[in-house]
Amino acid sequence: MRYVISYDLVNGTSEDYESLWDALRQAGAKRLLRSQWCLRRHNTTAVALRDHFWQYMESGDRLLVTCLDGSGWASMNLLYDPNKL
Repeated sequence: MRYVISYDLVNGTSEDYESLWDALRQAGAKRLLRSQWCLRRHNTTAVALRDHFWQYMESGDRLLVTCLDGSGWASMNLLYDPNKL
């Protein structure tokens, strides 16, 4: 399944989130927008991914993990084509 991880980084500076971006890259995620990544994972859930990536964020930040599979999405000019995952 493909998942989209979206976030608002409210409390820190970009340097504070290098560990989040490293964790996303390490998981094989590709950046779609500045604050949105996509990854393919099997045998997991949106809740498990949320819990995993939340550990790299601050308490006032915002995080949304959604399942992308299906036909209910469209995009323009993304940084990476999620269909390639």
